[in-house]
Amino acid sequence: MLSQKALLLGASRRPALRRALVGTPVTRHVVDRFVAGETLPEALDVVRRLTGEGLAVTLDHLGEDVTDRAEARRSRDAYLAALDGLAPLGLGRAAEVSVKLSAFGQALPGGEDVALELVRPVVEAAAAIGTTVTLDMEDSSTVDATLGTLAELRRAHPETGAVLQAALHRTEDDARALAVPGSRVRLVKGAYDEPPSVAHQGRDDVDAAYARCLGVLMRGPGYPMVGSHDPRLVSLAQRLAAEYDRAADSWEVQMLYGIRPAEQHRLAAEGVTVRAYVPYGVDWYGYFVRRLAERPANLRFFLRSLVTTS
Repeated sequence: MLSQKALLLGASRRPALRRALVGTPVTRHVVDRFVAGETLPEALDVVRRLTGEGLAVTLDHLGEDVTDRAEARRSRDAYLAALDGLAPLGLGRAAEVSVKLSAFGQALPGGEDVALELVRPVVEAAAAIGTTVTLDMEDSSTVDATLGTLAELRRAHPETGAVLQAALHRTEDDARALAVPGSRVRLVKGAYDEPPSVAHQGRDDVDAAYARCLGVLMRGPGYPMVGSHDPRLVSLAQRLAAEYDRAADSWEVQMLYGIRPAEQHRLAAEGVTVRAYVPYGVDWYGYFVRRLAERPANLRFFLRSLVTTS
């Protein structure tokens, strides 16, 4: 029998369901909790609010799996516009951007070259305003290509960030390879439905893998970014930071916009660097369904809202 996560992720690829949900006002009401608007001005308003409250942000223009070069170029242009919008705010690294290489044409013929060509000016524009870019990780079939692009970008911009998914069997080795001076690595559990041949399946196994990978990153000389809402793993990160005498500015916690906001502010008040992952744009459907698949609480919130607002 398929798991709830597998069912939801499968639903994310069904065009009919996508049309039905996207066109439902109730869905939009719930999506507003997780997505900072469909336009850049709306997203920048959220950036101003969150940074004013003491949080850092990473801005994500939603979109993935593009099907032609013109669409990939639009992704590039959207990020260049976002960085132009961030520039006058003067936030430096308190406001970075995150990109999915599939939005830059990674899956097209010759896609690795296409994605590198289109994402490079985004990385350069980020550096010009004193901030940086993190390459989001997608499903397991893209890991080698994404890490290859990362290596190329880091030749000129070593601060370019990477994301690793603890659920994948390979990730502990990838963490060791990336735990080098100046390397910024966001560690997440993983939001994709992967087979047992490449990924841990049970929650306990994934959590144990996360803890091992986190230990590798915290012991290393890089900059770990703890992408988790799990209080046990955040507490573990704090203990490891203390054990390895990490300065407060040598690591951070990252959480998604709209999830556990009170905890984000509590940690920031304690002196932990907390960065909210802030997505925006019209192509929010795939992102939204993955958020529902990740945590039963998100799905319960969505279903409850359907009942109470209909």
